[in-house]
Amino acid sequence: MSILKGKTKISLRVYPNAAKNEVIGFADGVLRVKVSAPPIRGKANRELLAFLSQFLDVGKGALTIIKGHTSRNKTVVIDDLSQEELLKRLSHS
Repeated sequence: MSILKGKTKISLRVYPNAAKNEVIGFADGVLRVKVSAPPIRGKANRELLAFLSQFLDVGKGALTIIKGHTSRNKTVVIDDLSQEELLKRLSHS
């Protein structure tokens, strides 16, 4: 996890085709997330951003995948959410 000006960057490991959308853990600086959508034509990425938006209580437009569009390992930037606030929201889940 790192901070850009007014933004927080987080590393993810995504598991598509899951039974349900859920966060399964945060360890070694990587958030592990299951999504129910298949990794076909960006469906899993769209599902991931929609789920994270709800989970972190931020608007969908605040989330951007900047690395790993076709990989399970992704980097997402979250606008207007500090690293401290992100960690607080992750720990309350």
